[in-house]
Amino acid sequence: MKLRKDADYIISNTIQDNLPDIAVKRAIEQMKGCGNIYLVAIGKAAWHMARAARESLSGKIKDGVVITKYNHVEGALGQIRCFEGGHPIPDENSVKATKKAEELISNLTEEDRVLFLVSGGGSALFEDPEVELEELEHITKQMLACGASIVEMNSIRKRLSKVKGGKFAKMCEPAKVYSIVLSDILGDPLDMIASGPAYTDSSTSEEAAAIVNKYNLKLSETAKEAIKKETPKNLSNVETVVSGSVKALCNSAKVYCEELGYETQILTDSLCCEAKDAGSFLASIGKTYEHKGKKAFIVGGETIVHLKGNGKGGRNQEFALSAAEIIDGCKNVAIFSVGSDGTDGPTDAAGGYVDGSTCKKLREKDIEIYQVLENNDAYHALEKVDGLVITGPTGTNVNDFAVVLIDEILDKEKKN
Repeated sequence: MKLRKDADYIISNTIQDNLPDIAVKRAIEQMKGCGNIYLVAIGKAAWHMARAARESLSGKIKDGVVITKYNHVEGALGQIRCFEGGHPIPDENSVKATKKAEELISNLTEEDRVLFLVSGGGSALFEDPEVELEELEHITKQMLACGASIVEMNSIRKRLSKVKGGKFAKMCEPAKVYSIVLSDILGDPLDMIASGPAYTDSSTSEEAAAIVNKYNLKLSETAKEAIKKETPKNLSNVETVVSGSVKALCNSAKVYCEELGYETQILTDSLCCEAKDAGSFLASIGKTYEHKGKKAFIVGGETIVHLKGNGKGGRNQEFALSAAEIIDGCKNVAIFSVGSDGTDGPTDAAGGYVDGSTCKKLREKDIEIYQVLENNDAYHALEKVDGLVITGPTGTNVNDFAVVLIDEILDKEKKN
């Protein structure tokens, strides 16, 4: 119970430290004087970022559009219109909302300013496709199913979209664009976050074609032609500020682990591998240090999952469940993995928590971890042993973080 209490404390405070409000307001203070301001906010954190901007600019925003995930709008924002759309697959509402944003920035002058607020999830939510939406959905599902990285997915998305890969910034010309970005991709590559609607594209058509071949993606002739078209390589009307990232997320987690007395080390803020492998790795560290004092080890990044079954779950839940067997029976070791946005995959959970008692509880319910993972059904397994981490939508989106907590073992326990 103590380890779970510590985990909940670390999760809650780490996420609170990385909400976009303060960072957005700080970035807006750097924005130089301009004429009319038109706001466009996209992504899972769009509503929170727009609210912070509206509070900072106190009536200076002439008009605005927010496009975010379903159930992520938390109230009216005055003259700023809020829309919700599909994620991780774009839907008709995503397209309709994007067209509203395009209408908003059409016919602007060089005296106008577009305040463009970008967060993770923007690739699906901000979309006006070059192909039929049904085909775009099919291509996206192909890439998700085969385990394509977020960088690979965005390289394809840019060429199948009218707004990605710097194309939205081109639409805004001659108006200036001030872009505030909440990074959800390792290393903060600005051309990849939300597929870079307001940033020059570093990927090439040749690279996109190679990705199509690598995963044997099925494309129509229209899509094949779109893949061949090059994206903007020069934008002179954009200024960009990064306001949050996974590195800051890991640093915050370290602060709260140390506050609770754990000797803490950040192993990496660039984790990129299979969720199951990451869970096994972090659990192995927990096993190694089981009898070596009160310690915490942190990793941050974004793992991937190859979908094999038809269960319910997300990468953080698979991460946690995969760690359970290795720490089975350890009385002083716990592991959690959490998505900073509060929604891990298509579920209401932010991630998962396991400790040395998790396997025993699952066995008592005749649940085999191997079978659960083969069916990608971590949600239901963790739900039955109180292993889900539920935060609700947080308003931020700066990747995931995971921690192994190792508590001290009392002398009498060591002797046993």
